[in-house]
Amino acid sequence: MPDELTCRLALADIPHIGIVQARSLIMHFGTASSIFKAKKTQLEKIDGIGEIRAASITSFKNFSKAEQELQFIKKYKILPLFITDKNYPQRLLNCYDPPTLLFYKGNADLNASKIISIVGTRNNSDYGKQVTEKLIKELANENVLIISGLAFGIDAIAHKSALKNNLSTIGVVAHGLDNIYPPEHSGLAKNLLKQGGLLTEFRSGTKPDKHNFPGRNRIVAGMSDAVIVVETNIKGGSMITAELADGYNKDVFAIPGKVTDSKSSGCNYLIKSNKAILLTDAQQLIEAMGWQRKEKLKIKKEKELFIELSTEEKVIVGLLNEKDLLHIDELNFKSGLSSSSVAAAILSLELQNIVSSMPGKMYALKP
Repeated sequence: MPDELTCRLALADIPHIGIVQARSLIMHFGTASSIFKAKKTQLEKIDGIGEIRAASITSFKNFSKAEQELQFIKKYKILPLFITDKNYPQRLLNCYDPPTLLFYKGNADLNASKIISIVGTRNNSDYGKQVTEKLIKELANENVLIISGLAFGIDAIAHKSALKNNLSTIGVVAHGLDNIYPPEHSGLAKNLLKQGGLLTEFRSGTKPDKHNFPGRNRIVAGMSDAVIVVETNIKGGSMITAELADGYNKDVFAIPGKVTDSKSSGCNYLIKSNKAILLTDAQQLIEAMGWQRKEKLKIKKEKELFIELSTEEKVIVGLLNEKDLLHIDELNFKSGLSSSSVAAAILSLELQNIVSSMPGKMYALKP
């Protein structure tokens, strides 16, 4: 049997096993190697697997692609991030379809306390450029991690502005890390590696094909606290990112524009349809995200409460103390408790007025 990392890479090569099924398997078995060692009867009982997928797993023997990718990873010192790894972007676990494995090269913390994604048109106006640069400059003292897609236009402006203001920035790409697209951004990508990084779910040799970009966009949407749309047409790719973020219960903000300007038609639509909050400046964003709250007071409150809580309740409070807002799936995944134990603990904490239930099956500690 190949080692754990090879098995992790090989999960994507199993016929009929997509990212949703892979996540179910990992949550059940804990490790990738355990999946390949499992018996067909064990696999069939897992929700979403069934007889055909179980047979695909037990009959799988072709680890050559995974071994080849492993050589590439080692040669170029790329960090593979598995869904169970501590350094994996934990915010993605709130999403229905997080990548099972990510490939990362850089030095930024993918689980920074403040992360925003900035997206927009590839054909920006001077207005879009000025707004993006102004917003990021005003965030310079907030130690915010800036996420974008390394594309022309607003993406590139966001990355460059972050670098200029000494903020870390991550470029999420729709291809393997053996090349850069667009090639004109090779120099920008090198700067990102010094002050941020590059992230992808695609293996080496994967070209930036059109169908890869929606998958890239879901990572941009899912790994941030909020998505900011600066300029976009009503059918722009940024609209996909905004829709995904809304579906993931992320905060979505949009910069308003002239009603006669097609480049702002998407932003204006998002605001009009209540899918995005109208954003004018960084201070508004800071206040809306609650970044001014005093975390020390909350931590003190948790310490006082811990004496009276059950073991399960302490686990839930501890997780919510690390992050302001958590989805029920992430609580189940990170706590190591059974779903029934988590549900019982949350109910008890709600009755004790310690935890609040939020829309979208999200939970937070009460202030």
